[in-house]
Amino acid sequence: MPEIFYMSATDLAAAIRSGQLSAREVMAAHLARIEQVNPSTNAIVTLHAEQAMQAAAQADEDQARGLPLGPLHGLPVAHKDLLLTKGMRTTFGSRVHERFIPAKSALAVERQQQAGAISIGKTNTPEFGAGSQTFNAVFGATRNPYDLSLTCGGSSGGSAVALAAGMVPLADGTDMGGSLRCPANYCNVVGLRPSPGRVPQVPASDAWSTLSVTGPMARNVGDLALHLSVMAGFDARDPLAIDGDGARFRAPLARDFKGVRVAWSPDLGGLPVDPRVTAVLQQQRQRFEDLGCIVEDASPDLRDASEIFMTLRALSFELRLGPVMDAHPGVLKDTVVWNIEEGRKLTGPQVARAGKLRSLLFERMNRFMQTYEFLLCPVNQVPPFPVDQAYITAINGVEMENYIAWMASCYAITVTSHPALSLPCGFTDEGLPVGLQIVGRHHDDFGLLQLGHAFEQINPAGLRRPAL
Repeated sequence: MPEIFYMSATDLAAAIRSGQLSAREVMAAHLARIEQVNPSTNAIVTLHAEQAMQAAAQADEDQARGLPLGPLHGLPVAHKDLLLTKGMRTTFGSRVHERFIPAKSALAVERQQQAGAISIGKTNTPEFGAGSQTFNAVFGATRNPYDLSLTCGGSSGGSAVALAAGMVPLADGTDMGGSLRCPANYCNVVGLRPSPGRVPQVPASDAWSTLSVTGPMARNVGDLALHLSVMAGFDARDPLAIDGDGARFRAPLARDFKGVRVAWSPDLGGLPVDPRVTAVLQQQRQRFEDLGCIVEDASPDLRDASEIFMTLRALSFELRLGPVMDAHPGVLKDTVVWNIEEGRKLTGPQVARAGKLRSLLFERMNRFMQTYEFLLCPVNQVPPFPVDQAYITAINGVEMENYIAWMASCYAITVTSHPALSLPCGFTDEGLPVGLQIVGRHHDDFGLLQLGHAFEQINPAGLRRPAL
């Protein structure tokens, strides 16, 4: 067998269930790996090692007694430090909540634990998940395992690094403007932004918002589907929750893609993209033709996406964090304060305009996706950059207007409400990971996983591990 800490989640679950490995052996291997590589990467910021070993012993005892076993029985998981985790420090990457220990868990965390997963700790995130670079005043920066001088992306950066470095087989995250997709891209793992409502948001400060979602991360698409299968499923407390049993995502992912039309868009209609990213993506176009797909150059009409996203994001920051800023003046980082202040400047007509433009954008995107079943495009417009650089200020000589503008390739997809998958694609000449973003039809999360699975069968990029 490969090293236990780099076995797939699916294989680990099967090995535990068959008795080939015990949950204690699996947990001990991952805790040893954390001790080995976490000091240099700073991915896991709160660790409950003793409790995790006790839970693993209980998992083995339950199995010996013949009790029912969940799909994730005995698997170590780590939770993004934005997700409430009962009895485990949850800081949101902010000094405001530096010592906060929740009395309840978020639904996504509860569902993983109910499926048999063992929570080992929390993964690093920028303050309140703001920005696609993982650093904060509480824990510092998380480093890219493929080059420790570079960023891992964000805001689910700690989760991506923990996966890439073999610290856990599964990790969760959230995504507003790319926070599951960007770090997956930068760390050569798989991240899914599911359809809004696929993973119910409980609790939620704005239950009607479709911008931020919770989703799974893994090292391959099969593991990702397994993870999603326990996180997804209806819950009446979320008004946007999609009906249906999450177990459907454990169905076989194999599919014949002969004749399936896909759109190839290397710049999503004109975004500046670093030529190193374009070069890696272009090498993979033929792979989809090898799968039988009909690949055509085409881009959806995403005009107004930036205005929509910036307006709705600012509104969200004021709703969620305005009171926090007022109660703790001078504590929040500058970019969070800026977002809140932008929200306070909004007028009724501006918000109304964003809603109208978003409806029109969805109509255009939906029509486009009737012609093409999938859209292939960049995840990030640039490769990983220095860890001490807060954000990208220019791409190909084009100045970025704010600290998140360089993530337009992700947030333009966010506002369409279509599911999107980031999966390993290849490496630059410097050895830096580049991911491919696959966008699926409205609510077709399963089809997205099927194409991602087919692609990774003929592209081994995701098997390359960092040399830590």
